[in-house]
Amino acid sequence: MEKPMDTRSGNYAAPLLVVGCVVFGLGSLIVKFVDVGSYAIAFWRLLIAAPIFFLLGRFFRQKMPTKRKTVGYAILSGVFLAFDLALWHESIHAVGPGISTLLNSLQIFFLAAIGFFFYSERLSTLQILSLILATIGVALIGSPEFGHNDNAAWGFVSGVVSGAMLALSMVFVRKTHEQEKVGLFPLMMILSFGGAMALIIPSLLFDAAHLYPKTFNDVILVSIYGIVMQCFAWALIAYAIPLLSLSLTGLLLLSEPVAAMLIDYFWLDKPINTVQWSGATLTLLAIYLGSLKNKK
Repeated sequence: MEKPMDTRSGNYAAPLLVVGCVVFGLGSLIVKFVDVGSYAIAFWRLLIAAPIFFLLGRFFRQKMPTKRKTVGYAILSGVFLAFDLALWHESIHAVGPGISTLLNSLQIFFLAAIGFFFYSERLSTLQILSLILATIGVALIGSPEFGHNDNAAWGFVSGVVSGAMLALSMVFVRKTHEQEKVGLFPLMMILSFGGAMALIIPSLLFDAAHLYPKTFNDVILVSIYGIVMQCFAWALIAYAIPLLSLSLTGLLLLSEPVAAMLIDYFWLDKPINTVQWSGATLTLLAIYLGSLKNKK
């Protein structure tokens, strides 16, 4: 069984992971209220983060990768992350932060599918059960939404596809490390810069009227989105995960969609009925069970 590291830092890993996930989820509020397009705000988030990761890499003396393939895989990971963010933003605008974040969390099932088809990883009974539960849960969430929200179809499609893009981004992070050992900050710098470059044309095409923040308040919020959500929150998550067991990690990562749904319901006054809460609970259970797939 995989055990957490028995260190003083490991004692703080669980609360740090929860804080990172909750802060990450709070980024959906910025997306919801700032008048910047879905692709454009993803571009700014990644562009702001790239030089910060570069400076952190220099400060901690982490070396840049030397192999061309390593850089290429890191860039591809950034491209998929860029479209994950953009489509997640689209879903936020269509169905709200809670449902969109829950749909994005389905990336674990896309990772299982990629492992099955490309890495010959067999699906366990637990994984198959979790997939069935997730399907039922999403259906319960979606059925009332389609009855009163004209944007529900696009919100669900973009949310689920964003999860697929996130899974592919993670796969290419794995392939990056297969080439050579890369420090966290150089990897994230290349990833963020590559993702930002990939979003230039989509931002100009789809968000020409909402390309950049027009007020000082929006500039501050977009900056916070890049610095706090992309750098600070992600760093907390990346720091904490290796210090915890896989089962506990899977459970704590659910704090992000839970926080987003609570924000949706109590802060944004989004109507979420009993059927949808039941579906959300079932989906969260499925995601947690799916996170146990690698436990030995």
